[in-house]
Amino acid sequence: MSRETAPAPADRYAWFVVALLVPVALLNYLDRQLLASMKFSMMSDIPDIGLEANWGTILGLFKWVYAIMSPIGGYLADRYSRRHVIAGSLLVWSLVTWLTGHVTTFNELLVTRGLMGISEAFYIPTALALIADYHRGATRSRAVGLHQMGIYVGVIVGGFGGYIADSPAFGWRWAFATCGLAGAVYALPLFLLLRNRATTTRADETTQTGSGSPWRAARELLGNGSFLLLVLYFTLPAMAGWIVRDWMPAILRAEFGIGQGLAGVSATIYWQVAAIVGAVAGGWLADRWMQRTNRGRIYTSALGMAMIVPAMFGVGYAPETGLLWVAIVFLILFGLGWGFFDGNNMPILCQIARPSLRATGYGIMNFVSIGCGGLADWGFGVLRDRQVPLFGIFSAFASLAVLSAVFVLLIRPRDTETVSSAGVPGR
Repeated sequence: MSRETAPAPADRYAWFVVALLVPVALLNYLDRQLLASMKFSMMSDIPDIGLEANWGTILGLFKWVYAIMSPIGGYLADRYSRRHVIAGSLLVWSLVTWLTGHVTTFNELLVTRGLMGISEAFYIPTALALIADYHRGATRSRAVGLHQMGIYVGVIVGGFGGYIADSPAFGWRWAFATCGLAGAVYALPLFLLLRNRATTTRADETTQTGSGSPWRAARELLGNGSFLLLVLYFTLPAMAGWIVRDWMPAILRAEFGIGQGLAGVSATIYWQVAAIVGAVAGGWLADRWMQRTNRGRIYTSALGMAMIVPAMFGVGYAPETGLLWVAIVFLILFGLGWGFFDGNNMPILCQIARPSLRATGYGIMNFVSIGCGGLADWGFGVLRDRQVPLFGIFSAFASLAVLSAVFVLLIRPRDTETVSSAGVPGR
């Protein structure tokens, strides 16, 4: 079976790029989990939020804006400086996070979540594409997995938001304002230390003419059957992931009768720590498996899905037992599978799309995935208002994840980056 051609090992600066981006990933997901963990305090302080469906709208609006802007952010990152896009995204994120701590009405909160969707849409596609520029083949899954660890740590830290919100000395407004200031402080050293990498490859040299058109880029990607399969694979389990990330603190609090602080921590720390383990193990396994077959990353990701599916059924059934530890066990299994899945999506994309289309491709993936995630968040709130059993809801999402496992196994990787000249950081 064909194997991935291993380039020279990544140099120190390639790993330094990952280290620089990990705090940004942490901050990007910290604010999302703070919102979920501090839901009850925020709804109490802003009474015109009212219904669960309105809270679902707040969660959903962020994702819909994020989804719409993701292809635009990815396209700009492919055509211009990835460094500038990343630093600018962090500055806007910092301002919007600080403003979130000062909202007083439902409509104001909607506005800040919409603006947050714009800022964050520019970061993830750009950061993952930059990491892929520096890590070609032999270290790619591990590098992406380490970056994703920043996301998981951000969710873990955000899970303590319930305790902060309940504290008379701090409160939910203090949490958002402080995080916004932290991001603003980090933006300057990030901009000064981060560099782009020149990535001229033989695959790109043959198609440079006219490649600047967004319509040409979209046509090439959407005409690629493997890319369409990856979009579906990326989307279906991500819908379940958003439900776990956004609603689990509220679910545990309501179903097991525990406090907001304990619910926030229980809903995040166990499965996110498991996701860190899964990202590291999945990255190592995928890079090793690629030495035997160019489908190594696909097989590793499919193993993750084999863990996610039963975990979703178990999370939905856990309230029937009345035992919190049962829910936690299945959340841990979900996290392990998520790490295998999450750390290999960009590396798989790199096997089917040219380097100059990767941020755009990931942006399109985010457009579909996050848009559907917003619908899932809103729909979950509606179903909860109508007293639909949790097991039925989570079983539906688990069934979608079964389909996604089929889609990823149908992807056909190819050589997209035989390097002719590269290696000098630029722009």
